[in-house]
Amino acid sequence: MSAWVLPDHIADVLPSEARHIEELRRSLLDTARGYGYELVMPPLLEHLESLLTGTGEALDLQTFKLVDQLSGRTLGLRADSTPQVARIDAHLLNRHGVARLSYCGPVVHTRIDRPLASREPLQFGAEIYGHAGQEADLEVIELAQACLRGAGVSGLQLDMADVRVIDAVLGPVSLTPAQEARIHAALNAKDVAELQVLARDLPAAVRRDLLALPRLFGDVTVLAEAGRVLQASPALHAALDSLRWLASQVEGVEVSIDLADLRGYAYYTGMRFALFAQAPLGRATASLELARGGRYDEVGAVFGRNRPAVGFSLDLKELVAAVAPRPLVAAIRAPWGMDAGLREAVADLRAQGHTVVCVLPGHEHEVDEFHCDRELVPDAARRGAWTVQTLQSDTSK
Repeated sequence: MSAWVLPDHIADVLPSEARHIEELRRSLLDTARGYGYELVMPPLLEHLESLLTGTGEALDLQTFKLVDQLSGRTLGLRADSTPQVARIDAHLLNRHGVARLSYCGPVVHTRIDRPLASREPLQFGAEIYGHAGQEADLEVIELAQACLRGAGVSGLQLDMADVRVIDAVLGPVSLTPAQEARIHAALNAKDVAELQVLARDLPAAVRRDLLALPRLFGDVTVLAEAGRVLQASPALHAALDSLRWLASQVEGVEVSIDLADLRGYAYYTGMRFALFAQAPLGRATASLELARGGRYDEVGAVFGRNRPAVGFSLDLKELVAAVAPRPLVAAIRAPWGMDAGLREAVADLRAQGHTVVCVLPGHEHEVDEFHCDRELVPDAARRGAWTVQTLQSDTSK
């Protein structure tokens, strides 16, 4: 195998795309700051027990492990930043009021969770700690929308669910964790035949509700239908009322509801959402999930502070592939030389914010990121001076 071949689902990011990702990163962080979110930078690796405490088996399987050559202890490369941010909120900030935190950095996965995904996402996220009300849920959804729109995404679709619905349905019965896991998997796959097998020994009312859930997806009218067909309970009404209120408050987005969507069930404690958009996929377009999040009030419990928490995250590498490429950066081509006037002119242009590409002796420059539409040339009217003139055609390559 060639030494330059990278591992599966790991890729270099080349100039124009790298610039686009960096511009998106700055835009997302600025958008979050505009909402009052403070930036944190958790480390890429930690002691494994700290990194995985309370996160469940799924994140454990996604985490690369290695041995610390200094201490001999096992370390992990983070597969998700939220547990780290929860630790920062609990132990380092230790605030009593609301904390709004944002972050952006690489995470590493042992395997991909969907086709064409990267094992090294560049994860951006924003989280609110300390407020249990729906106001925080709505703010996080609105911030996620603002981030995607700022990146150039249009035609967003908001898909919502709430794990409290299945908790309400299964509340009257006692199941083993293995039984629950099989039921959740069947619901998420909308496998009615498997659900019928799993629910055959359950009480009639519970069985009826389980078999109804796969049909409860569509627009917001699904919530009224769920209220009619599912066994009433305070927990069910709270979940449906929360989804109804959020759906009525969000603007400029198509809303859909799927009460059988249990992705991340072990992680979320209430509302969960995903934002989709039509994006290019080869020669066609497809609906891609660009951001995901929800409420996870138990995330800080293992760190000794069980604070309410809600947030979202996205992968900038996925996002950049879903939006139109940015135009090349306009640049000025200049000759290379030691002439004092030339060097002063180049320095002045760069100080003004212009990109100046000096052509090294004997070589024509080759770039993917810049478009040299102007050229620095001697000023015919002033001896020793230089001036910028517009190029009639692109001769930068």
